Formats: sequence, C-alpha cells, structure tokens
Amino acid sequence: MKTIELIRLETDIHQGTRGALRVGKELFGVTLEPPWKMNERNVSCIPAGQYKIHSWESARFGKCYSLLDVPGRTNILFHAGNTVRDTTGCILLGEKWGFLNGERAILHSRHAVASFLEFMGNDISAHLTIMEVY
Repeated sequence: MKTIELIRLETDIHQGTRGALRVGKELFGVTLEPPWKMNERNVSCIPAGQYKIHSWESARFGKCYSLLDVPGRTNILFHAGNTVRDTTGCILLGEKWGFLNGERAILHSRHAVASFLEFMGNDISAHLTIMEVY
C-alpha cells in the first residue's frame, strides 16, 4: 500500500492552508485546504494525523480519492480546484502555487489530479499522513 504525506506549510484565515504532497522523498504537488476552524464540517481543514484514503466515484468530480475515518467528518475528497472557494473541507491538488484574479491559488489542478490518479494506478487505497510544520 502506498504511503503519502501532506505537509502543511502555512495557513491564512481568508486564503486557506497551503501544503505540499510528498510521495517517498519526492515532491508530488501542492495542496490547498480551508483554514483550521475546529474541524467544522464544510469550512475547516481536517485535523493533522494518519488516515486511509480510498478510491471514490464522485457525481461532481468523477474518479477521485476519499479520506476515511476523519473524526466527525465524511465526504472529504482529493479533487481539482484553484482557490479556497473551490473546497468545502476537501483537499485540492495542484502542480504549483500562484494567483488567480489577485487571490492565492494552486495552478494546473486538473493535470495534478490526473497525475495523482495515474500514480495510484489500480491501488484502491493508500495511507495518508498529514503534518503541520508552521
């Protein structure tokens, strides 16, 4: 089973929580989540910790991965999006950070998600560790 790390690097109450996704010792991409708001459903990033992710078919996002066993939360996905307004508690994947319309963003998100799905291949699950270094 693959092991993936999400390393949270900084957080801002308005523009979300930025991080790096690492597989082994290799940087895979960047992430964007909502800021920490006490794990409140649909508006907060999830607590740092260890989780299992599992393949999921979303009506809105198509094939993606869902985080399992998040205390008090369900339906947390890895999916495409650019700004914190594109997530309701999920983890957005991108290739790099940048700006869209003056707002902090992650860029090339759809390509990053496609690369992630390719990396996962036929694996329906993996281990995810979320760490905070800020």
